[in-house]
Amino acid sequence: MVYDESLKQVGNDDYYLCMSEECDIVYYNQESGVRFSKKEVKVPIWFKKDADPKYACYCNKVTEEQVIDAVINNGAENMKDVVKLTGAMKNGQCERKNPSGKCCHAVVQAAIDKGKTIKNQTS
Repeated sequence: MVYDESLKQVGNDDYYLCMSEECDIVYYNQESGVRFSKKEVKVPIWFKKDADPKYACYCNKVTEEQVIDAVINNGAENMKDVVKLTGAMKNGQCERKNPSGKCCHAVVQAAIDKGKTIKNQTS
């Protein structure tokens, strides 16, 4: 996830993902003190306050906005519909492409739920 010029700092250490929405740090290692900021990673981190774009699915570059649009404007009601309409989760390379190294299912589902809430408020 980090740019090539920062790779030499990574080493063989384990890193943690900083889950603070406000923090500029993305990855950190407490023992070595090495940290990588938002400016040092290749993709915007979906839960950071200024992520642009805000990906729900990194493998297929599907944004939260696209998932919400599928719900509000294209009739998607569940994960199967969103996968069909957006292509989210069709290329399971989450360990390599998602900054968390985990499946994006929960993030996509959260975007579906957000879209349903918005749709219900405007109905």
